[in-house]
Amino acid sequence: MPSVDIVSEIETAEILNATDNTERELATRFDFRGVDASIKFANDIVTIKTEADFQCQQLLDIFRGQLIKRKVDPRVIECEDESIHRGKTFTLDVTFKQGISAEICKKIVKLIKDEKQKVQATIQGDQVRITGKKRDDLQAVMAMVRAADLGQPFQFKNQRD
Repeated sequence: MPSVDIVSEIETAEILNATDNTERELATRFDFRGVDASIKFANDIVTIKTEADFQCQQLLDIFRGQLIKRKVDPRVIECEDESIHRGKTFTLDVTFKQGISAEICKKIVKLIKDEKQKVQATIQGDQVRITGKKRDDLQAVMAMVRAADLGQPFQFKNQRD
């Protein structure tokens, strides 16, 4: 029976590359000249430090642009709306969504059942496995999941025929 796994993963190397590219762009930007600003990636967290709150948001926008250039969906970003003020600097910690939460898994399974597709959906930890008799049914489900706005990007792995 054909099957496919729906997962949500991001490559740490791409985030590191986007962080490095943002750091290089920061050095050349006129609006950040003479400003104490930095962006660092460590322990799956990107830390943005600047002298003002609006500069944190600007640097976050630059980082999002770099993620898009690296073909990483910016919906994987999780961060606070406002940066934290500590002493002279404002700090903003950016984390990333890894895996699919149980709530989103249930929404995917419900979406598939509501469409009455001829497939079986099972939740396996932080991923959803779809099995069906025809490969075309699996592709229809994949298109449906891509079209649904569930707040994070999905990849389809381990496709077996």
